[in-house]
Amino acid sequence: MKSKFKHFFDSQKRPKVIVIGDLILDEYIWGSVNRVSPEAPVPILESKSENMALGGAANVANNLVALGCEVYLVGALGRDEKGDRLLGLIQERGIRTEGIYRFVHRPTTSKIRVIAHNQQILRIDKEDNRPITEETEKKFISFINKTLPEMDGAICSDYLKGVLTPKILNSVMHRARNSKKPVIIDPKQTDFSAYQGATIITPNLKEVEAASPIKINNDADLERSAEYLIGLAKCDALLITRGKDGMSLFQSKKEPINISTVAKEVYDVTGAGDTVISVFGAAIFSDFDYGEAARLANMAASIVVGKVGTAAVSLEELNEFLEEEMLRSSKTILAREDLKTLASQAKSTGKTVVFTNGCFDLIHGGHIEFLQKAKTLGDILVVGLNSDSSVRSLKGKERPIKRQEERANILSALKYVDYISIFDEDTPENLIREVRPDILVKGDDYSIAEVVGREIVEGYGARVQLIPIVKGLSTTNIVNKILESHNKE
Repeated sequence: MKSKFKHFFDSQKRPKVIVIGDLILDEYIWGSVNRVSPEAPVPILESKSENMALGGAANVANNLVALGCEVYLVGALGRDEKGDRLLGLIQERGIRTEGIYRFVHRPTTSKIRVIAHNQQILRIDKEDNRPITEETEKKFISFINKTLPEMDGAICSDYLKGVLTPKILNSVMHRARNSKKPVIIDPKQTDFSAYQGATIITPNLKEVEAASPIKINNDADLERSAEYLIGLAKCDALLITRGKDGMSLFQSKKEPINISTVAKEVYDVTGAGDTVISVFGAAIFSDFDYGEAARLANMAASIVVGKVGTAAVSLEELNEFLEEEMLRSSKTILAREDLKTLASQAKSTGKTVVFTNGCFDLIHGGHIEFLQKAKTLGDILVVGLNSDSSVRSLKGKERPIKRQEERANILSALKYVDYISIFDEDTPENLIREVRPDILVKGDDYSIAEVVGREIVEGYGARVQLIPIVKGLSTTNIVNKILESHNKE
């Protein structure tokens, strides 16, 4: 995964993407409200400024361009002033416009948002959401058939404004399947059978509830709904955005992956779905697996909701977020899933993750020296700590002397230790599989062949390293000396 992220950020070659869907002009009126109208009980906005931005499928294209992708946009505009402005914004961003067609009978879709004190107070929609004509469909299908095979993937951004008709969708799926290109869809239709043949669909929780006959009250209901929709759409996966609860990735016959939100502050969720599908798509088209792509998209969503208005996330912002924000966790003692995510993000930015494990009951000088040497081998030192029940299983019912919370807190106070995770099993094998460290470290009182987890790390190309330990210094020896001293007294 580390090499994939490095390639994603450093490579001069970016995916070529065709984006098909509804083009929207987002207009903003910014101001402040300080009084109420004498004519009616409504606030008066004192207008300060106005601006326009790319919306709908155009915003998806804008986000992809911000990530360095080459983008071909397919959609419809009216032959009107708003269409002129939207086309101009699209061209300014360097998006290819050969697939954009303009029509007298169809006005350009626009959304006017009135914002006071950085909060939306009103939205005005101007649109014609009737399906496009058969003649227009033929133009789109001809362009898609010609262009899609040369792309790395396709994204369909459905806002139910009439562009993604059944014929257009069937054409995209058929051409993509024959060209072996992935198709990702941001849906608005409640019948997901309309998207049959898509690779991945990215609904939000509200869209899942509308499309599924299952009432969603908990995670189990959501999992059943996802399974139903995957079967209905015959897709590989469903990436469901869940607002403050982050997102969940469901894949056929695999355990779901739940990713917690990492947003610090939420100012505006406008266009967050566009950012998610753009970053997720760019990662998928760059050969990331679905889980890796989802985590990257989750970070991007966390950035964009901190902005006001329709916005894109740049490659530089995403890279900075990865390197500076996610690795500055004030929380040292982590649950396994959180540690897995953090270790993955650390390695994605080129950090070397070192892992060791133990009971660490009555921490002594030998432990300190060992952890200090382990830390010098990499950037991040992760300690797997045996739980109380695990220690009892290994050492007997009289151990541990200190409870797991106390042992973990003492370890977290050491400057050499970055993260700790407590495990209940007798061995740390499952934890090692989750963290996938670059280096697995043990003391030289073991041989490399004896190190638990050696086969796991060597299996994915990592290594085991032994560190000299202080001879004769152990918790057991300390306990025995204390008992001997007590007995003599």
